Amino acid sequence: MAAPAQPKKIVAPTVSQINAEFVTQLACKYWAPHIKKKSPFDIKVIEDIYEKEIVKSRFAIRKIMLLEFSQYLENYLWMNYSPEVSSKAYLMSICCMVNEKFRENVPAWEIFKKKPDHFPFFFKHILKAALAETDGEFSLHEQTVLLLFLDHCFNSLEVDLIRSQVQQLISLPMWMGLQLARLELELKKTPKLRKFWNLIKKNDEKMDPEAREQAYQERRFLSQLIQKFISVLKSVPLSEPVTMDKVHYCERFIELMIDLEALLPTRRWFNTILDDSHLLVHCYLSNLVRREEDGHLFSQLLDMLKFYTGFEINDQTGNALTENEMTTIHYDRITSLQRAAFAHFPELYDFALSNVAEVDTRESLVKFFGPLSSNTLHQVASYLCLLPTLPKNEDTTFDKEFLLELLVSRHERRISQIQQLNQMPLYPTEKIIWDENIVPTEYYSGEGCLALPKLNLQFLTLHDYLLRNFNLFRLESTYEIRQDIEDSVSRMKPWQSEYGGVVFGGWARMAQPIVAFTVVEVAKPNIGENWPTRVRADVTINLNVRDHIKDEWEGLRKHDVCFLITVRPTKPYGTKFDRRRPFIEQVGLVYVRGCEIQGMLDDKGRVIEDGPEPRPNLRGESRTFRVFLDPNQYQQDMTNTIQNGAEDVYETFNIIMRRKPKENNFKAVLETIRNLMNTDCVVPDWLHDIILGYGDPSSAHYSKMPNQIATLDFNDTFLSIEHLKASFPGHNVKVTVEDPALQIPPFRITFPVRSGKGKKRKDADVEDEDTEEAKTLIVEPHVIPNRGPYPYNQPKRNTIQFTHTQIEAIRAGMQPGLTMVVGPPGTGKTDVAVQIISNIYHNFPEQRTLIVTHSNQALNQLFEKIMALDIDERHLLRLGHGEEELETEKDFSRYGRVNYVLARRIELLEEVKRLQKSLGVPGDASYTCETAGYFFLYQVMSRWEEYISKVKNKGSTLPDVTEVSTFFPFHEYFANAPQPIFKGRSYEEDMEIAEGCFRHIKKIFTQLEEFRASELLRSGLDRSKYLLVKEAKIIAMTCTHAALKRHDLVKLGFKYDNILMEEAAQILEIETFIPLLLQNPQDGFSRLKRWIMIGDHHQLPPVIKNMAFQKYSNMEQSLFTRFVRVGVPTVDLDAQGRARASLCNLYNWRYKNLGNLPHVQLLPEFSTANAGLLYDFQLINVEDFQGVGESEPNPYFYQHLIRDIINRRCGNNPLIGRPNKVTTVDRFQGQQNDYILLSLVRTRAVGHLRDVRRLVVAMSRARLGLYIFARVSLFQNCFELTPAFSQLTARPLHLHIIPTEPFPTTRKNGERPSHEVQIIKNMPQMANFVYNMYMHLIQTTHHYHQTLLQLPPAMVEEGEEVQNQETELETEEEAMTVQADIIPSPTDTSCRQETPAFQTDTTPSETGATSTPEAIPALSETTPTVVGAVSAPAEANTPQDATSAPEETK
Repeated sequence: MAAPAQPKKIVAPTVSQINAEFVTQLACKYWAPHIKKKSPFDIKVIEDIYEKEIVKSRFAIRKIMLLEFSQYLENYLWMNYSPEVSSKAYLMSICCMVNEKFRENVPAWEIFKKKPDHFPFFFKHILKAALAETDGEFSLHEQTVLLLFLDHCFNSLEVDLIRSQVQQLISLPMWMGLQLARLELELKKTPKLRKFWNLIKKNDEKMDPEAREQAYQERRFLSQLIQKFISVLKSVPLSEPVTMDKVHYCERFIELMIDLEALLPTRRWFNTILDDSHLLVHCYLSNLVRREEDGHLFSQLLDMLKFYTGFEINDQTGNALTENEMTTIHYDRITSLQRAAFAHFPELYDFALSNVAEVDTRESLVKFFGPLSSNTLHQVASYLCLLPTLPKNEDTTFDKEFLLELLVSRHERRISQIQQLNQMPLYPTEKIIWDENIVPTEYYSGEGCLALPKLNLQFLTLHDYLLRNFNLFRLESTYEIRQDIEDSVSRMKPWQSEYGGVVFGGWARMAQPIVAFTVVEVAKPNIGENWPTRVRADVTINLNVRDHIKDEWEGLRKHDVCFLITVRPTKPYGTKFDRRRPFIEQVGLVYVRGCEIQGMLDDKGRVIEDGPEPRPNLRGESRTFRVFLDPNQYQQDMTNTIQNGAEDVYETFNIIMRRKPKENNFKAVLETIRNLMNTDCVVPDWLHDIILGYGDPSSAHYSKMPNQIATLDFNDTFLSIEHLKASFPGHNVKVTVEDPALQIPPFRITFPVRSGKGKKRKDADVEDEDTEEAKTLIVEPHVIPNRGPYPYNQPKRNTIQFTHTQIEAIRAGMQPGLTMVVGPPGTGKTDVAVQIISNIYHNFPEQRTLIVTHSNQALNQLFEKIMALDIDERHLLRLGHGEEELETEKDFSRYGRVNYVLARRIELLEEVKRLQKSLGVPGDASYTCETAGYFFLYQVMSRWEEYISKVKNKGSTLPDVTEVSTFFPFHEYFANAPQPIFKGRSYEEDMEIAEGCFRHIKKIFTQLEEFRASELLRSGLDRSKYLLVKEAKIIAMTCTHAALKRHDLVKLGFKYDNILMEEAAQILEIETFIPLLLQNPQDGFSRLKRWIMIGDHHQLPPVIKNMAFQKYSNMEQSLFTRFVRVGVPTVDLDAQGRARASLCNLYNWRYKNLGNLPHVQLLPEFSTANAGLLYDFQLINVEDFQGVGESEPNPYFYQHLIRDIINRRCGNNPLIGRPNKVTTVDRFQGQQNDYILLSLVRTRAVGHLRDVRRLVVAMSRARLGLYIFARVSLFQNCFELTPAFSQLTARPLHLHIIPTEPFPTTRKNGERPSHEVQIIKNMPQMANFVYNMYMHLIQTTHHYHQTLLQLPPAMVEEGEEVQNQETELETEEEAMTVQADIIPSPTDTSCRQETPAFQTDTTPSETGATSTPEAIPALSETTPTVVGAVSAPAEANTPQDATSAPEETK
């Protein structure tokens, strides 16, 4: 296998490079945003830049990147564009900038939407240029740029401006480009189209000639573009050198065709045009396909295009075609060919009279049609309307090879897509792992196209949706597998031994040499399949390693995935490995195959099963694992060995590699997706079109759902009637009771439900009445029935005063349909989610709700809040491995719930025993749940019924109040409740108390009835399954767990009615979709009623490690984000309560009307300034230090360096301590801290931070103070970051501190301080300040201890202790070297309670001053978090500044 060429990393330009560029100088003169006096617009500037900077450098990414970053498009190109100044250079410059924006993944169309007037003119010129002759004004490279621009346009149909232009190219009139016979055939197939076609003709006749000519050009544009491409393709020679411009043009063109075919709005009419042009036949017969190296990517793209042209969908209706329908289409084609042959071609009689199965293979079609002449083949094709009729006595102009391929490829039998998928191996092999076109390296720059599916707004069918996600998920996993293989194998250092074998010079934790490998079982195939049902093998390794690594290998569990690798190194012993050179040729890697662990074998050769029993101790170091091989892959390899004489792969393996369990679940997820594609996916009807991206995006909103619910019980959502009225502004609230004393929660609200389809009203007055009625809410306060006399019987209540938008989100979540809640940082997303869950639980007690989140942390936060509400904990269940992180004493996992049920059963039976004793009933009623049930029926109910008959109303007179208490049969049982039970004030009150007591008793027996199953089911597994399927009402899991366990859940008969997803914008598209299908449909319909998604698409998307999948395939787009782009209605929470209002302003421009909750202005912690710091946020400019700027080593380098520095210098130092956390922005999403130190200084180029979503996360983590260290000149030009950085740069760019200010301070935020302000201008000054402050602190502490030593003899022991502490401090003083980025310590011990705001938490015991509370000042409650921009959270300085203070001063 040839080693792939190592791609080069595209390095973003640094600040110094940017400043030195000619483009930057021009920008500063003409368009840079921070320049006040700009020169007037000059068209020559555009011409010069295009010729000298872009064309001369052959469209170098670096040059285009600089131009785009300088806001060339926004502030110069489009701002000054008009038909008068339009030119080739102008058009090309705009296209280059737009393409660069797409490459960088930043919004591209915003500036065009602001100034749309000239866009139609501009677009028409692009179309004209795309069809120009290649040897004319536009070169082929330039036309490739135009193709890419057009591709971006076709993929941006959600933008109205773009759609209005593109629609004219892809609507029905484009069929003008068809040959007449084909047009007639297509119109005959669908009679309705004939009517439309005649209408189009009539409209055309009414147009003036110029407009008609323009319309004709647009309609024929794609047909002409295809013809132009075919001419370019035919100019590629077979073996002579070819310019890469031609190859790139062809690749980009096929990419455009794939994108047009993969979207229903563009495909609907275009697919027929493409078929009529026979593009695929031309491509497959072209020289480019036969050129192995140059044509490799082209061939892969061509296969994708072939797949989409024959996709199983009806182009006109958009309905997916079944297997039977596809077979019918195939048979119709063959029989029409047979009819034509029978009627007109006597030489084809044998073909015409054969059955279809005999003649529809490629071999038989070539056998029948191969001997015919070119003219005869042309005539056959023209009878089928594939080619124009051949005039009499004229020869065809087409090659025989083309004509034959045209007929054969059209009529050969096809393998169904699902068959192909089922035959596909799930594990990647070496051919895919190192194929740069399919799995690009991390250095993918976005320049070229790739043979990868894209996730855009719309999909053809559910099958297409799942298939694209399947392929991308598989390849993203493959990329991670490649990294693991390269890391492990290169650590093992395989070298060639003297005798030609393999010797390993190193070792790897995750890989071991294989001692023996044997295939032990190949099971027979299932009927109708040609691959074995299973293949098992034994792998023996020698675990002569450290104990903890040995434990890891022995701990491999069932279903864990490993990789079997064959290496045949050619390098002699001792050769050094160079990671910059291609990996494969260095290690001699030949094969990679995946396998799945079944288990380890014991001494007797039996598989050790996973279970609660302790594992047997095995002697020696040799271990054998039984593994499952992929049957499809095994069958392919064996076929290759037998038919082509290739070597047997399975006799060559010499390395086995394992992977980290968390990253190794790809096979289970792929199997889940494949299983979904093999079953009839039943998505609810109200969701189907929205998931595919079609139809009315608001059709699943509750207001348009036919089963909207009129009356809902809001339970404890509202705190008062005033809160309720404030929650529905613009509505008329009618309360059913007049007495204000009775207007207390909980409330039932009846909403005016309007059906979607209303009659047209003629009378305006009726309409006004209707509007008035639509705004009226009927509110009915109701009393929750008494639950019993004990304090714990009182229901837990919500205490949060929800805002009116939060209430709208809660209302939408309770109604059927799709609810999308956009929750900016700090707006109470989790509280809304929990209230929705609680309200659904109380309104629909028979329904079950599934909670899905991205992380275990979010799930735990939800659970902790759910437990604070009125939800019976027996109805809660948590699946997956994260439950151990729950900060509660209760265990909500499956087995934790089983234990809870068993323990609760015993407690309740004890209560039954007490009740039995109190009633004086003999026997053992509390033996089982069953006996307790009989006891309730015969003893308890009879007494209660007797009691009710005595105290109920007898006629008109009310019974005596005392009777309620006198006749009550359960006094003795409730003797341990707070007394007196009955108040004796009124009959109604006491009667309600009596009924509450009975409800308490009845609940005991209801629960015992539910727990009866745990008596009948003996094993923990069965009990846990019963809980999952029957008992639990609220089931929570992560999206990964849902994807892994779908098969098991469906098999169990798991059912649910509602799904709530938290962090929905962080979940992969496919992992959001799978939870919709964790149950079998009922009678062909899904029982899903509600889908609530809560997330924030303005924060970071799902993590995709490979840039190609992230950018090219758009795999980082979550389903939540796609729904927002499509236009699904959202509820945008609009009041945050996390951060100071000033900090919120740094990111609230990204959201719709994001304001602050009242407490953000009122609470002292928000209104008081940050002690020791002049500003609540600051951008601190960091320039070069001693002439050295940023360096950019490996990711995470600085993160680890910062941690090391903090551990060494601060961690063990009692006067300073560690910060709360050192992490990256990405990892800190969803968390918060009072103070954040954000370092962007490691960033040489804006790069990742240009993604506004990352900026929003970075700016929104701090509650009270945000201090950013960055090089200002790098960020101030960036268009996307302007709203935030304009606020940051409005303040001084040097750190302003107030060293002598006490903590806590009384100074209000924004006030001038009474203490002296010190300005820190550079790093040496900061280091000096910290050093002096620390030395002062040491001396003061030292002086304090000296005074302690003069204590009376009675305290000698204490004195000794102090002396020890003093010695420790002195040692620390000697060891202490001060680093620039150290966290400052208290500066002045003369005044108690003084400390700067950065100080970390320190307990007295840590300070070593337990006996001297005055020695160390009181420390701040808050700990700063150090956060880095992307992968390294702060700058580490160059080696020369490691010790900032001069040696002699120490």
